[in-house]
Amino acid sequence: MKNIHITETVLRDANQSLIATRMAFEQFAPILRDLDDAGYHSLECWGGATFDSCIRYLNEDPWDRLRNIKRIVTKTPLQMLLRGQNLLGYKHYPDDVVRNFIKLAVYNGIDILRIFDALNDYRNIEVAIDETKKQGAHAQGCIVYTVSPIHNIENYIKLSKELENMGADSICIKDMAGLIMPQTAYELVKSIKEAVKLPIYLHSHSTNGLAEMAYLKAAEAGVDGIDCAISAFSSGTSQPPTESMHYSLEAAGFSTGVNGKLLKKINDFFKPVREHFTKTGELDSKVLTPQPEALTYQIPGGMLSNMISQLKAQNSIDKLDEVLAEVPRVREDLGYPPLVTPMSQMVGTQATVNILTGERYKMILKEVKAYCRGEYGKAPGQINPDLMEKALGEDKPITGRFADTLEPIFNKTKEELKDITSSNEDVLSYILFPQIAENFIKEKKKNPTTDELRREVKAIVV
Repeated sequence: MKNIHITETVLRDANQSLIATRMAFEQFAPILRDLDDAGYHSLECWGGATFDSCIRYLNEDPWDRLRNIKRIVTKTPLQMLLRGQNLLGYKHYPDDVVRNFIKLAVYNGIDILRIFDALNDYRNIEVAIDETKKQGAHAQGCIVYTVSPIHNIENYIKLSKELENMGADSICIKDMAGLIMPQTAYELVKSIKEAVKLPIYLHSHSTNGLAEMAYLKAAEAGVDGIDCAISAFSSGTSQPPTESMHYSLEAAGFSTGVNGKLLKKINDFFKPVREHFTKTGELDSKVLTPQPEALTYQIPGGMLSNMISQLKAQNSIDKLDEVLAEVPRVREDLGYPPLVTPMSQMVGTQATVNILTGERYKMILKEVKAYCRGEYGKAPGQINPDLMEKALGEDKPITGRFADTLEPIFNKTKEELKDITSSNEDVLSYILFPQIAENFIKEKKKNPTTDELRREVKAIVV
C-alpha cells in the first residue's frame, strides 16, 4: 500500500488564499498540539505573505510566531514557502541576505523550505537551495506550473532534471492557479517520476474545481504527497479538504498516515474561526465558489482575493470582470510568466491600472519596468516589443543573474540599526519591509510583548 503524504496548509496558504493572511497566532494556538498529533507529513505555517501580514496587519513579530509554533509542534516538520532570491519580499536580494535569512529560518524552527522562482529561472534559487542544505534542512525545489503556448510536459521534465542536478531533496509541482487538468496531472507526475529519482509533491488550489480530481490522478501516477486544507478553510481559492482527500485516498487503496478522528477535532476548532472571518467580511463568498472561468484568467487564489480587496478599496468592484479579462492580455505582453508571487501581483495590478485609467500602459508599474529590464530573471517568452521599449526607455536590459549585480547589505544594515535593535531577525525584517518594519521594531522595543506571549505558549504546552 503506497503512502501519500499530506501537508496541511491551514496555517499558511489556506489562510492566505481565503482571508488574505489575517489569522493571528492566538486564533490557532490552542489547536497546534492536535495538528502536531494528527500524522501530517508537514505543517505549512510560514513564508508566503505571512511575514508581511504579521507586521503590517496583526502586530505580530513573524519570528516570534515561528518560534512559538515550534515550541508546541515538536514532532511534525514545519514547512515554509520561499520565493528564491526574492525571499518573502517582491524584489531580489543580495546573496548575503538570502543566506542569513535561511540560516535564521532553520534556526528558529523551519524544517522544510519549499523554494521557487516565479519564472522557473533556476539561477534564482541556486543560493537558497545551497544554503538550505548547508543548514541541514530539506530543500524542496519547485516547478511553477502554468499553461501557455510555451509551456509543456517536455519543458517541465527538463526543469525537474535541473532541480535534481542542483541537489534538491524533493520536487513540488506548484499549481498555484488550480489549472492542472486531471489527466495532465497523471501524465506529468508519471513522466517526472520516470525522469528523476526524487519524491514528487503536487500543490494545487480548488479555484476551478479540478484539484481533487487532479490529486487522485496524481496518486494513481505515483505522487508522493499533496497539499490539503482542513475543510473549514478549504475549497474555493484554497486547497482541497484534508478530510475528503484522506478518506477518498484510503478508499482507493492508499495510506495517508493521518488520524481521521483528530481531523474532525481540528475542523471543529476552525469552524468558529471561519465564522469570525465571515462576519468581519474578510472571508468573501466570491473566493469560496469554484470559478472555471479562471481556466482562462489563470488567477491564483491569493491573487484573486487581493484583487477583490483592491477593487473594493477603490470602490470599483464593478470592474472585476474587466480586470479579469485584461489579466491574460497583460500576461501575454510580458512573455507568459506564471502567475505566482511576485508576478501575479505585477500582472494583476498592471491589469487593474490599465482598466481603471482607461488606457493600456498609460502608467507602467515600476515593478513591471524592472521585470522588463531583467531584474526578476529571464522571461519565459518574448516580451511585447512596444511594451519593452516603453518600459526600458534609456535603460539597458540585464542579461545575467541580477543578484550578481547587488552588493552585500546585511552587515551594513545591522550597523545602521544598532541603536534600535541588536537582533539579526529584526535586521532581516527591516531589509524585507523597511517602511513598516522600522516602526514595528521601535514599538516592539518600547512595548515588549514577547515574554508575555511566551508565557501564554508555555501554558498551552503544559
